[in-house]
Amino acid sequence: MATLAEVQQLCSENGIRIVDFKMTDIRGRWRHLSIPVERLTEKTMTYGIGFDGSNYGYAALEKSDMVFVPDLDSATIDPFAEVPTLSMIGDVMVIAHPENYPFDQYPRNVAKRAVAYMKDLGIADEMIVGPEYEFYVFDEVRFRNTPQYSGYSVSVHQADWAGDLDQNNNGFQVGHKDGYHTTPPRDVNFDLRNRISMILAQMGVHVKYHHTEVGGCGQQEIETELGEMVAMADATMTAKYVIKNEAFREHKTATFLPKPIPGEAGNGLHVHMLLMKDGKPVFYDEKGYMQLSEQAMWFIGGLLKHASSLCAITNPSTNSYKRLVPGFEAPVTIGFASANRSAVVRIPAYAKSPSDKRFELRNPDGTCNPYYAFSAILMAGLDGIRNQIDPFREGWGPYDFNLFDLSAEERSKIGALPKSLSDAADALEADHDYLTSGGVFPEKLIQILLNQCRSDERQLGALPHPKEFELYYDL
Repeated sequence: MATLAEVQQLCSENGIRIVDFKMTDIRGRWRHLSIPVERLTEKTMTYGIGFDGSNYGYAALEKSDMVFVPDLDSATIDPFAEVPTLSMIGDVMVIAHPENYPFDQYPRNVAKRAVAYMKDLGIADEMIVGPEYEFYVFDEVRFRNTPQYSGYSVSVHQADWAGDLDQNNNGFQVGHKDGYHTTPPRDVNFDLRNRISMILAQMGVHVKYHHTEVGGCGQQEIETELGEMVAMADATMTAKYVIKNEAFREHKTATFLPKPIPGEAGNGLHVHMLLMKDGKPVFYDEKGYMQLSEQAMWFIGGLLKHASSLCAITNPSTNSYKRLVPGFEAPVTIGFASANRSAVVRIPAYAKSPSDKRFELRNPDGTCNPYYAFSAILMAGLDGIRNQIDPFREGWGPYDFNLFDLSAEERSKIGALPKSLSDAADALEADHDYLTSGGVFPEKLIQILLNQCRSDERQLGALPHPKEFELYYDL
């Protein structure tokens, strides 16, 4: 554990002049406030720094006075600040007498409670996750929604549509859905991903590999090494910060929007997971299906039972459901399988050793708040173990074939993921006891998340769509 003296020494050695504190709002965006380095004292660590929690989306105006207490272990130098700056994340506390206490809706506090709940149950002492970050890099984006105009446009020099329009065309455009593992000169973002990976390593987030993804108009993927759940939620916030800022520094723009380009592959945030107890893997059994233990299958059972309600947290945007459609390697049906990217839960065939034995949940996307999403995934899996929910007995697989090849009639016999954010919200309203178990997700937070989903859906539903002008204007 870092001490204040060690952090102050780090500041002195690197000429740090500003200390920047980053906090997560309810949607999963970082917000920040900064102090001169001289003001980082024992008083800061004891009393924190006050702020208005109502502007972060999770506190009533009349109860919004809160304090931020930095986590010294998270101290890292911000590579994007002009003035030498040390960056720290931390936890949010409620101001109280005789002492402050953790704010129960703050995302990082929810994640810590989920891990504590898992330990209290005696099921495991570590939840290990490994996210895959998919995103698009565009040269330019424009969008506007006003009473007299609604629309967006993107510019991508490498896209096949730019071949006869771009004055700088060099003949190396990438075809529609043909971006997977392309090489330079078609891979125009190779150096960008290299720089992102090096910066992430300096900030304590270690990249497993990176490459271009299927989307021909600028889709990328960076996958990190697996790590402890709360730390990986922190790492996800860091990764998004670095990806966006490094692209911005190169006069490009990066987005995790699940479906920014119609007809192209969407951006997911697949989550690999496993449990450890006393240093041993909970999910491994040499004789089990795909060498998975009974507890692992129950965990999968919990994920599949609660898959629809989970979507309100793992896929919390209206755009999320434009990605969860057949034909783009995004799951639409509720089931599990080995080495099958059309299943919601996929068991990688390449993960063979006991310590690597795991599975991934494929429906989440980058619009989620990673602290809430990882916590909800853990709570669903723990519910599966507690209630011994057997995915075989429930008829959820294994679907070791392409689910997209099924007829509509055959697909209708298999449970489906929600088709809209409002459907996901309805599912969460009907099914969230597993989240509130042990006080992990406060009921108040569930209601805030429901209101947020429904507000977004109402806002989108109230806007005329440009396609409607094409379809109906002349009727």
